[in-house]
Amino acid sequence: MKISRYFILPLAMAAAALTSCEKEIEFEYHDIPEQQVIEGVVSQEGVSVTLTKTIPTDEPFTDHTVTDAEVLLTDLTSGQVHNLRPDPEGRFTLPGLAGVPGHDYSLTVSIGQETYTSSSHMLAPVEIVSAEFNWIKMPYDDVAVLKVEFTEDEDKLARYWLRVYRNGEPYEWQAIESRNSVDGLVTGMMLTSRKDTDEEDDASVLREGDVIDLEVLPISEEMADYLDSLNNGDYNGNRMFEGAYCLGYFLAAPIARSQLIYHPADIPYAE
Repeated sequence: MKISRYFILPLAMAAAALTSCEKEIEFEYHDIPEQQVIEGVVSQEGVSVTLTKTIPTDEPFTDHTVTDAEVLLTDLTSGQVHNLRPDPEGRFTLPGLAGVPGHDYSLTVSIGQETYTSSSHMLAPVEIVSAEFNWIKMPYDDVAVLKVEFTEDEDKLARYWLRVYRNGEPYEWQAIESRNSVDGLVTGMMLTSRKDTDEEDDASVLREGDVIDLEVLPISEEMADYLDSLNNGDYNGNRMFEGAYCLGYFLAAPIARSQLIYHPADIPYAE
């Protein structure tokens, strides 16, 4: 039992080149011409930009990755311009290039006659200080609640993107407001699996020994609003790119990581 449902197939993870467990968004629409999708992430670990097309729901899934493009990443703080090239997976990147907290970045993508541009400020990294499961009693069953605490960014307008993976695959995510911080710590909480796994669906179920990877990224209010629009099924949310129309986002953000192993017999009940 998860806290939200949405129409997007696996969660947008443009940093897929940076970790083996991440995937891109796969947008599906009915009776709408295909749209360009751009997903770009710059972190302290590297840069990855994925270009795809939307997938009509009445067509079988095929690879919609676009590699015939010019992709430029500009460090607006240092003035350096980097020409990204597609790797064997089709993701545009540049080995050895990584983001610097405090720097501003701009991504420019040119495909045919169309150009798309977006910018992002890279905030300072946060630290995950604790992560745990607790059972809570619900009318229908006991449910494992995931609680993650992490340090607050000094920018009080910062929001946070909590991303959760199950055995290397996207599981759930949450955009968190900084106003819920207490003593410099921000808390993210989400419902996960029921105790009776036979009654849980495959998308939500957690089983003994599952590896749960956690990521927290400090993001801008604009990026948080974009994520909220996706979570609410609103595809008319704020545009992240200037120029020609496209879907997707560009984000410069450091990634904090942690990991849990799911042992339901060892999970305490919330007090």
